[in-house]
Amino acid sequence: MSLHRLAKAALAAGVLAGLAAAPASAAAAAPSTLPADQYTLTANYNQFDAVNSALVSKLGTAAVHTVMENANHDRTALPSSFSVAGLETGFRFDSGDNSDCTNYPQGITTSRDAVGTANGGNYDGHQLIAVSWYTKDGCDGGQQRSRITLVDWDADYPNAYRKILLVEPTGTADAPNFKDIPIHAGGMSWYGDYLYVADTGKGMRVFDMRKILKTNTGGTADQIGQSGSTYYAHNYAYVLPQVGTISSKTTSGTNLAWSSISLDRVSKSIVMTEYTCSSGCTDYPNRAPRAIRYPFASAGTFAATTTASQALQLPWYKLNGVASHNGRWWFQSSGSKQLYYWKPSAASQTFSWVSSGESISYWEDDTAADLLWTLQEGAGNRNVFAVTQATYGGG
Repeated sequence: MSLHRLAKAALAAGVLAGLAAAPASAAAAAPSTLPADQYTLTANYNQFDAVNSALVSKLGTAAVHTVMENANHDRTALPSSFSVAGLETGFRFDSGDNSDCTNYPQGITTSRDAVGTANGGNYDGHQLIAVSWYTKDGCDGGQQRSRITLVDWDADYPNAYRKILLVEPTGTADAPNFKDIPIHAGGMSWYGDYLYVADTGKGMRVFDMRKILKTNTGGTADQIGQSGSTYYAHNYAYVLPQVGTISSKTTSGTNLAWSSISLDRVSKSIVMTEYTCSSGCTDYPNRAPRAIRYPFASAGTFAATTTASQALQLPWYKLNGVASHNGRWWFQSSGSKQLYYWKPSAASQTFSWVSSGESISYWEDDTAADLLWTLQEGAGNRNVFAVTQATYGGG
């Protein structure tokens, strides 16, 4: 990966100094195998076709390159105090988003997930980092809605990003509308044109990156949907409407908690994991977590019904992130501030990690080291960064 202007500035500031050494690791318990046929998905990519067609007719769409040409926030460099082994590059959001106590970043995926290394990892002419967020009703309020942020990650473009509201279509073809999606958006994967966002108790919601809608930025901050002949979206200029749903079913044991997801391009699958506690939690399950792999069909989407190809019982807890690539797995625990690495028939490894860690995305690179992209959710400390995967057992 070529270094971007932001990364060069970080290098000049000494952010990457002294980080070549691998962190200390230790052997740990390994995952065990579960019956994969007990975990299935049901996919519907056409759930909102009629309403979405009507919304496109009324509002018009904006291609990803148009959205990025209108990016209106500037990302900033990682602070010089930020230190993690194997650090390659990264950024922060602007000061407002970095400290906002009502919005929290969660999932991460990239255009390298979407298209691989073809055309330098560009989607619609842009190499992008995408981050999902949830919005609360006040700093201590409940979840109200969710959004994504598209961040330009290419030396040919400004260090800019744009926010896009996620919405669920409502109404009918004759009277189309949309509403907020109040989910945690804990994980996100981008494959082809489709964006998959984790919906904790259900599975995944599906969005089509070719169908970003243009909305009116006037009105009031609380307006959502149609008002007369105008459509508002909390002053967002763009919304991404849901196109379908991927529903999860478990035939044995408790239903899955879809806490985080990630794309594995090698096996053409999405992997998920659960945030659970060993004991004592009231808002999360108190049981061992699982990790499940679901393969795409040959068309690059999920079949109408999909059976898992791999299922694991995990020995770790409070997992906010998962990644898998070429038979290898990484799991990130925010509660333990550790990153676990495991591949079948080998002992797992445990590495020291950052606080408030969230999702992980594997970044393939034909000309440089493959990376793991991830982020921190804590207000005032929202570093989005990439480390060399080989630093964390991935050789």
